[in-house]
Amino acid sequence: MEKASEKKRGFVKEFMDFLQTFGIIGLAIAFIIGAAASAVVNALVKDLINPLVGIFLPSGNLSSLNATVTSPVSQKPAAFLYGDFISQVLYFIIIAIVVFFLYKQLKRTGFAKI
Repeated sequence: MEKASEKKRGFVKEFMDFLQTFGIIGLAIAFIIGAAASAVVNALVKDLINPLVGIFLPSGNLSSLNATVTSPVSQKPAAFLYGDFISQVLYFIIIAIVVFFLYKQLKRTGFAKI
């Protein structure tokens, strides 16, 4: 039984070394923080930017802008939701700016070695 216990400890130590060597724990923490930041930026775009832009639009909401085209063959309408696309582009740009800002801060402090 003692051999199995030593083997188990060896596996745990080897696994912990793997996590430390490849920075998996830091990556997991960054993933969790990134998900939380994504939710905040999504709320910023959805709850603040879209309504502010919507003040100047006849529909009153950026996300609701669309163009409807009727098919000449089936006579069914198809909606192109370009307002939602613009919202998603804004969302992406804000995330990219936040990531760039964080990278610059980490590079300045010496944590980022890229």
